[in-house]
Amino acid sequence: MARRTTSSSTGGSPGPRNRTPQPLPRRRRTFGDFVKAFGAFVALLVLLVGVPGALVVAVGWPLPHGAPSLDWLQQEITVGTFIHVLTVIVWFAWAQFTACVLVEMKAALSGVGLPNRVPGAGASQLLARQLVAALLLVGAAAASFTPGLSQLGQSPEGNQHGSVAAAQQTPGGLFGQQERAATAAAAAVAEQAADASQAAAQADTGTSARHGDTKYYRIQPPEGRHHDSLWEVAQRHLGDGRRYKEIYELNKDRTQPDGSKLSEASLIRPGWIMEMPGDAHGGELVEMPDGKPGIPEQAQPQIQQQIHDYAKTGDHQQAGGRQGSGADRADRDTAHFRVPQQRAGGDQGQERERAASDEAAADSRDGQSSRPAAEESGSAFGLPEALVGAPLLAAGLLGALGRRRRQALWQSALGAVRGHRGMEPPVPTGSAADAQDALLVGADPDGVRLLDLSLRGLAAALAAESRPLPTVYAAWLGGNGDLHLQLAQPAGKPPTPWQLGQDQTFWMLARADAERYEETDTAAPYPGLVSLGTMDDSRLLLNLEAVPGIVSLSGSATDRAGVFASVAAELATNGWSDRMTITLVGFGEDLTPLAPNRLRHLDDIEALVETMEAETRQRRGALGAAGHDSVLTGRTGPAQHTRWAPHLVLLAAEPSPVDALRLAELAADAGRLGIGYLVGTESGELPGAAWEMEITREGKLLAPLLGLELDAQTLPVAQQRAVVELFVGADPEGGPDGPTDTPPFLVDISEQGRPAVYARLVGPYEIIGLETPEGERSPLLHEALALLLLHREGVHPRVLSSALWPRGVTEDVRDALVERLRGWLGTDPDGAARLGADATGRLTLAKSVVSDLDVLRSLYHEATQGKGVNSRVVRGRLLTDALVLVRGPLLADRPEGRYGWLTHEIIDAQLPLLVADIGLALSAFHLEKDRAEKAIEALNASMNSAPADERLWNELLRATHATGDEDKVKRLAADLVARSGARGLPPRTEALLDELLPTWRSGAAAVS
Repeated sequence: MARRTTSSSTGGSPGPRNRTPQPLPRRRRTFGDFVKAFGAFVALLVLLVGVPGALVVAVGWPLPHGAPSLDWLQQEITVGTFIHVLTVIVWFAWAQFTACVLVEMKAALSGVGLPNRVPGAGASQLLARQLVAALLLVGAAAASFTPGLSQLGQSPEGNQHGSVAAAQQTPGGLFGQQERAATAAAAAVAEQAADASQAAAQADTGTSARHGDTKYYRIQPPEGRHHDSLWEVAQRHLGDGRRYKEIYELNKDRTQPDGSKLSEASLIRPGWIMEMPGDAHGGELVEMPDGKPGIPEQAQPQIQQQIHDYAKTGDHQQAGGRQGSGADRADRDTAHFRVPQQRAGGDQGQERERAASDEAAADSRDGQSSRPAAEESGSAFGLPEALVGAPLLAAGLLGALGRRRRQALWQSALGAVRGHRGMEPPVPTGSAADAQDALLVGADPDGVRLLDLSLRGLAAALAAESRPLPTVYAAWLGGNGDLHLQLAQPAGKPPTPWQLGQDQTFWMLARADAERYEETDTAAPYPGLVSLGTMDDSRLLLNLEAVPGIVSLSGSATDRAGVFASVAAELATNGWSDRMTITLVGFGEDLTPLAPNRLRHLDDIEALVETMEAETRQRRGALGAAGHDSVLTGRTGPAQHTRWAPHLVLLAAEPSPVDALRLAELAADAGRLGIGYLVGTESGELPGAAWEMEITREGKLLAPLLGLELDAQTLPVAQQRAVVELFVGADPEGGPDGPTDTPPFLVDISEQGRPAVYARLVGPYEIIGLETPEGERSPLLHEALALLLLHREGVHPRVLSSALWPRGVTEDVRDALVERLRGWLGTDPDGAARLGADATGRLTLAKSVVSDLDVLRSLYHEATQGKGVNSRVVRGRLLTDALVLVRGPLLADRPEGRYGWLTHEIIDAQLPLLVADIGLALSAFHLEKDRAEKAIEALNASMNSAPADERLWNELLRATHATGDEDKVKRLAADLVARSGARGLPPRTEALLDELLPTWRSGAAAVS
């Protein structure tokens, strides 16, 4: 057989590949192999011959000799009857096992495809598979046999045939795999054809190179575990692997010698014939469909006839109107991953586009059109584009950062951290400030919310129909907001409102239908989805835990690190999963502050292998005990919230060949266990890799035979450090830079400190000192001013535009708004504009523009840390004035559809805590003089804005008890019990009630 030539030998440039691994050294048969084979032979002999023989001799015919009657049913059940029933069951089990042995023996000897499944014979067929495999282990037929050999005690090297074969297996349909072997006859014919083509090429070198001659290639049989692919055929004979589409187009849907047809570029079989473009070259080609010298006489007629018949099908196809080169036409059938077809756009999408256009037209002065703000470049307002261009990652990081800051505020308010009580998180500066602004600009929390609702809604609908979750390899988020799930194989009609997509392996949900979903108490079905990048305006999320083996990533160390960091950060903070474990090996130790409960760092591969071996065994046993075939069936059951959380392993450093074999062994069954592996490699050659990808220096993520050429989503080292700095700064135990009790902006609260512009934000929105703008621009100007008032440190122009126009806006429209806002605010008496910019270009307000929130913070600070510390009278007056300012929640009457950026803020947590602190301080002020009624009044006023603050509850109980009116205490206890709902009173409140009113439980029960 002609030997394969590498890409270097042909002179072509090497390209990224996605194929099965290179063959490994073959292990010689040992004495132990022969012992196992003999043991298997004895076991088969006993089970197939000994069992029926023993039944015949010991029991005989177990069934009645005549037809049963009603009298027969009324007879007493004797020991003999019971033995005969058991005998019938054993006969059935023996017949089933015999069928399994025959099926497994046929599959092993033929070497083609996987064995058929015998109905209801899971354990029996597994036993038969292992015995037949052991019996054939010493023969040539066992080389590519079933992965069940791993359970017979083979060494890792000996097992690898099975494990890698399992890692290569992907379900049918779009993600179908190459068959592992061909029949012996097809392989022999292929070898003869290859030898003949080499001889023919050497004899007619001059004519074979002429462009336009018809040439043919026979798909080669596998060498070890290396299978032929169209990419490598194109690389060897056309000089460029990317020209595999031309070969595909020439041969698509043409009948092959075995009767099947080429329908996907990834599904080719040994012995198939491929017509090649006219400029193909190389010794493995057959140039003409006529006989050639060098072909063995006995094989020549068969080869001639096959190629001649195949050439006729090509002529027929061309006569039928197949015009042009395949490389010039878009072909969706050649790729594993295909960008889903986008809908033309529903009414809702058109309405949004019209609204955005109208809004932009109203604010545009010159009618110019330019790029959306999120795509600006070259301006003075640069932000890290890696974060701006990753909406799902940015939304996850921003949400996690907000939760971390809220947690810090609550812990600080409860005095849990060093007795220090602070209300303000530290203001980030430098690169951390740029990273925070980039997160605010790029985040798409609405997209994350809809993705989560859609996936959980799908799981709930399938569970209601008693249908299992389909295996999903990828999700595509289209530019119009539609969600497309790409299935491993067809799974029938999806539940409403989901629809079939462009074929049976796509389920599609329109954005308008996703927005109708409501919250559901269903476990996240696909928590392993993670963004890889964009392709044709669609964002790809790969389901790492569903990959049938290892995903390898090649490229330079720096480029790989950016991809690994992005994947780790999004998995750690995404909003569409419940629980998971993410193990980082060889990188990411500094990423753990993002999600300490999810991220785990291991020092080396040895520790990883030891950990994963134990977990793999545990998960296999748990699945078997629960009766599930995969984690997907377990996620829709009664224990959905406690089981089957994914474990995703990210290994940045390339493992050694031995470690790679051990990982491949573990990953062979990882897809159904909910375990995913992403492994880095320098060379691109990784044994056991099911899918191979490459990250280029230009930021492209390539996997040609998967059909992927993405603009990769990465998190470079600089942005990674800046994001981690944000999380560390928000940690209440992170050091002296945690939350502080000093407001970021203190105002002069004396009579001389009257502001020029005063905005009331705590309650209904009012502005004093400015005339209300006329026309439709007034709400937009009010919203912009509110954003600036809540960020006295400054607001980046891109943050302002993304907050006011979440769907994007042109740069000139944003600048027009800023100028209009500057004109509305006016200037101070000294001529300085009240809206300016700092050295970084961030928009800032002058000190003469003040909000009631600024005054509220300043009054409390002055009462507790300023003049009120040494003067009881001043403290009481300042606290009373502060509480009077509280008129309701922040921006109580804000119009629907605006102020969406408040979801990113923590003011919703800060304001209730601040009001509660003011109420507690004022209550303590009154109780010092035994004015319990005044204290109760102050606490009740605070509870209107902070009804869930346990500190107010407890202090109100103490103040009410101080009045001496036991009936009031009882009524208050009953009211607190009613407020607590099904969760019950907090433990500290219960303990306080037990102390102040021991009979409160009976009273609360009587009231309820």
